[in-house]
Amino acid sequence: MSTSEPPSWPYCAHGTDPAADPVGCRGIQVLDYTECLAHLAAADRDAYLAGLTPGASIDHRGTTFTESLLIALLNALNDPGTGHPRLGVAWFDSSTFESDARFESATLIQADQFGPLVCAGRLVLSGAMFDSPVTLSCAVRRLECRRTRWSSTAEIRLRYATADFAHAVFEYPLTIAAEPDPFVLNDGQPLAENIFPSAYDPGVRVASLRGLDAAHLVLADLDLWECLFTGTVHLDQLRLEGACTFNTAPPAMHWRRWPPVRFTHRRVLAEEHHWRARQSGAVQGWVPGTGWAGPLQLAPVYRALRKAFEDGKHEPGAADLYYGEMEMRRHADDIPRSEKGLLTAYWALSGYGLRASRALAWLGVAMLLTIVLLITFGLAQDTPKQTATGTVPAGGGKVTFEIDKDDPQNPTGNRFTGKRFEKALNVTLNSVVFRASGQDLTTAGTYIEMTSRFTEPVLLGLAVLAIRNRVKR
Repeated sequence: MSTSEPPSWPYCAHGTDPAADPVGCRGIQVLDYTECLAHLAAADRDAYLAGLTPGASIDHRGTTFTESLLIALLNALNDPGTGHPRLGVAWFDSSTFESDARFESATLIQADQFGPLVCAGRLVLSGAMFDSPVTLSCAVRRLECRRTRWSSTAEIRLRYATADFAHAVFEYPLTIAAEPDPFVLNDGQPLAENIFPSAYDPGVRVASLRGLDAAHLVLADLDLWECLFTGTVHLDQLRLEGACTFNTAPPAMHWRRWPPVRFTHRRVLAEEHHWRARQSGAVQGWVPGTGWAGPLQLAPVYRALRKAFEDGKHEPGAADLYYGEMEMRRHADDIPRSEKGLLTAYWALSGYGLRASRALAWLGVAMLLTIVLLITFGLAQDTPKQTATGTVPAGGGKVTFEIDKDDPQNPTGNRFTGKRFEKALNVTLNSVVFRASGQDLTTAGTYIEMTSRFTEPVLLGLAVLAIRNRVKR
């Protein structure tokens, strides 16, 4: 809320300073008192809290909560039957939590306007249950929703937050989204966020989605660089909207014996970073972390996310995840050596049909090698001349001729001439498009051309496939 505009509810006004803060405390007045809960006299606060019962509705809009004050409020709402707080309709619009805000294992029956609120530390909703539709709007450093249960539709809109939803339960559609602009209160005023430094990133990062069912989950404009996905159920039904960003492979070139290793740009799961960083001899750039998964666990995660991208018609993004899936399959320990060899060849020749430059580079190498071999061994020294032989009958009559041609001879002397290069280039270019050149070749040249006509069209096809996979929509 603006520091100069008063709230729309009857507010406390404690600490009013005409010069610095003409409004003062914006916390809503409690019952018949003229102060908010934070500024009530100790005896009056105790009386108010003693009058609360489990499931009671509370209204503490604009109130600033210390950790001890929030604990006292939740203890007053504690349900002896469950041992956890139970809230009815709860209003925390424009509330500020100066430290951690813990609603662990609380039951919120009708928390339909939960926020917008500001929390300088952690907002802990782990184990809490939401029994009715809810919109949670908050600017918070960290949101913890481990094993939190939503029994109805919900929307979670965040700023500045790192959110953990490990093992949460979504029974109905739930949206988690980053709010690009400061939250606006019902009176049209923006929510004050002056507890966050101006240089602090207002973006939202997801720390974990492990163990939840993603069939009803929508993510919008979130940073998934460090998100842990292993163990998520129905990940292929996850909906990604807006600019959801993933981690990337190390961009720089790394010298690892010979040749240098360069990772092309692609979307990478944080858990692949963690796995690669654990490997002996790992190159610089892979970031270690807490992820424990290996190729066997990560391959199906990549596969499910790839399907989610494909269902969203994001083919280039799906291509990156397909690359990750194939990488995990190639490094897995449960595949036969023959299959691993095929995958390694597929990776080396064309990056699993996704790296056109790699396939074109191999095509260029193959064509150059073919030209050199043809000039050296494949082209005949001279074009063999045809000869006709026959016998003329003594008394005249029909003459029968037999047409023959000498076998091509291996070259001698200077083989690298312009004319021989032109002939070799003609043979090679025809081989790329799977055509016979019609040139006179030696026996070795015939086999060289046969090999070229098999390998080079395959490499050209892999390059075309890679281009298509990168640009199709």
